[in-house]
Amino acid sequence: MSGLAKVPRSLLRDEAYESIRRAIIDGTLPPGTNLRDADLAEQLGLSRAPVRQALLRLIEDGLVESKPQSYTRVAGFVPDDVRDALQLVRALHEFAVRAGAPRMGPAEVAAMRAANARFADAIASGDIAAAIAADDELHDVPVAAARNRAIAATLARYTPLLRRLEYARFGSLPAHRSIQRHAELADAIEAGDVDVACAITATIWTELEDLLETP
Repeated sequence: MSGLAKVPRSLLRDEAYESIRRAIIDGTLPPGTNLRDADLAEQLGLSRAPVRQALLRLIEDGLVESKPQSYTRVAGFVPDDVRDALQLVRALHEFAVRAGAPRMGPAEVAAMRAANARFADAIASGDIAAAIAADDELHDVPVAAARNRAIAATLARYTPLLRRLEYARFGSLPAHRSIQRHAELADAIEAGDVDVACAITATIWTELEDLLETP
């Protein structure tokens, strides 16, 4: 019998990164939590090496902070950092819509509408994880249509800072307004009105900034 191929170390690193990042975003690992690579490795069923690599990436993302020979911990929530990320994410989504909308047809618009339906159902049931997943799916459609890997990679890095805000302020989310904005965005793309689609996209992400003022 032929042997099984070993799982590449890079995949283990990515698995550790996704697991720890998800726990930080949803609050399972709250701000200030000490992160010991040995403990995390045991919980994840991995060796310490991929966990260390994952923590380095999370430090670059701004979700973890570290002081050599002192601590590695979940970073605190810094409104100015989130505001900076919001401005960048908004601009990149506008760019993606402008580049991607002309390439989008009925299938892409239908995918956006289906994601918005899932978003509405998740909001109604109070399932923030499902709501955020559906929101990501909706906005990923024009990003994919834009065919710009730099945009996709940058959004993947900075969007988690915003999702962390949404988890922390879920009770203040302008949910029903977001459902309507999503529908308007799909309508504008379907109608071929790129300028309106870009304006709606900007509004969606600008309204999220209001959550920074929520106590």
